[in-house]
Amino acid sequence: MKAFLDSIEYVAIFTGIIVATVVLAYLFNRFFKRLIRRSTQEMKNDPTNYLFTRHAIVLLIYIVGISIAIYMMPNLRALASSLLAGAGILAVAVGFASQHALSNIISGFFIVVFKPFRVNERIWIRDMDGIIEDITLRHTVIRNFENKRIIIPNALISDEIIINADFQDGKICQWIEVGIAFDADITKAKKIIKEEMLNHPLFIDPRTDREKTQGHDLAAVKVIRLDESAVRLRGWAWANNAADAFDMACDLYESIKIRFDEEGVEIPFPHRTVVYKNERPTGKPK
Repeated sequence: MKAFLDSIEYVAIFTGIIVATVVLAYLFNRFFKRLIRRSTQEMKNDPTNYLFTRHAIVLLIYIVGISIAIYMMPNLRALASSLLAGAGILAVAVGFASQHALSNIISGFFIVVFKPFRVNERIWIRDMDGIIEDITLRHTVIRNFENKRIIIPNALISDEIIINADFQDGKICQWIEVGIAFDADITKAKKIIKEEMLNHPLFIDPRTDREKTQGHDLAAVKVIRLDESAVRLRGWAWANNAADAFDMACDLYESIKIRFDEEGVEIPFPHRTVVYKNERPTGKPK
């Protein structure tokens, strides 16, 4: 009877420790989320380190809690001791089984330390782009512009070539390219594009004081090439970030098209000349 009561006591202690571990991890996770939100919104701090630290500490709480629970059970303690007796073989087996997991953790640590990208920055990787939402111990979460989440293992993303739109300097140069007809007034077309760029509320002045003194053009518009059926013009429009640049480009293409229509600047479309050859006279071959 005493052995049965002891076993019930051990099971209760084991269950209590596991429940306490889960509750402690949940409370810490919730507290840290609030701390991160307040730190990033009110103090404008970078949340990257906080998010990675939160995931690491939650994992540590689970490891410690489960280890204590196992130690409190005599039967499991004996099993753990026997496993430790063969620690060399176990370490090799665990090493092979967890090499990808360890690779992701180490890569995540390097990402957080060297910061090729941070949380809330916009990046392009392969044929995907979006906003960095989270960096966990195993993977990086990217939210694309369809509000879908792209989950990329840290080991994979750390080996990729990444375009970061917000690295050090968040300003974006948006090219505004428009083709006009060969007989259109180039001067008028360039003037319209420049005026529309300067009048847009999201357009910014990216020039340094030295460039302003040297008279660098604020909104340059140039002929960049002669296409098959159009003269290609490009305007350099600057915005504070990638999101503003996208919105500005959409507005500018619409407003430039309206101005071109009003002022008689033709936007051409490809033309083809079809030649019909004379039909050969039908008749019986000789």
